[in-house]
Amino acid sequence: MPWSTRFDDPIVLPDGRKLVTLQDAGTYITKLPKAEHEALEWQAAVEALILVATHGGPTMFARIGVMQALNRHHVREFNTDRKPHHWGKRKLKRDQ
Repeated sequence: MPWSTRFDDPIVLPDGRKLVTLQDAGTYITKLPKAEHEALEWQAAVEALILVATHGGPTMFARIGVMQALNRHHVREFNTDRKPHHWGKRKLKRDQ
C-alpha cells in the first residue's frame, strides 16, 4: 500500500490542519519536537503507519494510533448531570 493512501476520515489537528494521507501523518510526526516525538504513543503511531504502508491493511489502524497520540493528555470526565437511569427503580407486581 503506498504512502499516498488516504485515511477514511481525515485527522483534524488542534491547529485546524488536516492529515489526509499516511504521508501527511508521517511528515507531521517527524516534525514534532524530539521530546514529544519520542513519547511511547507517538512511537506506536509511527509503527502503525509503517505497518499499514508496508504490509497493507486497514488505514483505520494507523488513524487510531495517531488519534490516541494526539489525545494522550485528554482525560475523560464522568458527567453526573445526565439523566439518571431507570435501573433499580422498577418494581415487581408482587411488591406493589
